Amino acid sequence: MKKIIIIGGGFAGSFLAKKLENRFQVTLIDTKDYFEFTPGILRTIVEPEHYSKVQIEHKKYLKKTKLIRKKVSSISKDHLKINNKIINFDYLIICSGSSYNNPIKDQTAIMASRAEILRKYHNKLNSSKRVLVIGGGLAGVEMAAEICTHYKKKEVFLIHPGETLITRNNKKTISHVHHFFSKNNVELILKERVIKSEKGYFVTDKKTRLKADMAILCTGIKPNSHFIRKDFPHLVDKKGFVKVDEYLRLEGSKNIFALGDVNNLNIEKTAQNAEKQAELTLKNIKRIEKNKDLRKYHPKKTSLVISLGKYQGIYEYKNFVWKGLIPAIMKYMIEKIEMFKRHSF
Repeated sequence: MKKIIIIGGGFAGSFLAKKLENRFQVTLIDTKDYFEFTPGILRTIVEPEHYSKVQIEHKKYLKKTKLIRKKVSSISKDHLKINNKIINFDYLIICSGSSYNNPIKDQTAIMASRAEILRKYHNKLNSSKRVLVIGGGLAGVEMAAEICTHYKKKEVFLIHPGETLITRNNKKTISHVHHFFSKNNVELILKERVIKSEKGYFVTDKKTRLKADMAILCTGIKPNSHFIRKDFPHLVDKKGFVKVDEYLRLEGSKNIFALGDVNNLNIEKTAQNAEKQAELTLKNIKRIEKNKDLRKYHPKKTSLVISLGKYQGIYEYKNFVWKGLIPAIMKYMIEKIEMFKRHSF
């Protein structure tokens, strides 16, 4: 039986491990012992009880897959290293994802300590009167929305270096987000970047000094590609993304795939896109085994659901924008479906 190693147990990695474990000898290497619906973590900061709804241990849905909770040190064409231990493979699927500033993702926490970490953030937020969110991308917008709708009396500030929030989105979506924050008394500080903090103040490059009891960083993703850079430095770009070909394979490789947040495809790094890449990779590995031609990956514009607290949201697909309660329900259902898929694997 051929050996497949999957690095990372997020949306793509968990899906592939389960789909492949009956056909191959599968090993899942992850720094965590659980799958986490990452978008749901933002709500956990204001509602700690939500934690149990967005996480499931790998061992509960993977029955035949070998689980290794370690960091990969380096990879080569047919084996990888964990410290000094060598593990051979026939196929390697890199789904190592990305890192955010806590509390959005924690790459090393086990479930028990992760809950403790999130509760500490919640307690800190509870006791803070003035809260600063740094970064106005999707994560920053959703984080600020969770706080301002859950805590009506807190002063919430959002600092972002762009001229508008979520600059890559539809103009209607951007306009609605700005209106939403104005209505909910969130102060936007645009075209400025936080460069340091001192004595309870956060200082921007425009010398604005903002006093805040707590700051939450939502400043974008950093690909987890350090272990690739060691032996394949030419395949990792300046931002840390891994270069892949039209079949989602590491450039120049026949048996190593890189999916989701870690690859250099110029598309939104969403769970939906990661799973679509995983579905294609599943088909292509089967096609390789049958000596058939591989299918190319064709990125397509996908829909996006943005939550603005528990009861408001935005659904966006190309030029169509739908706002209100229904998109919020859609976001809730997406979370439920993703977790149900793991529970029912």
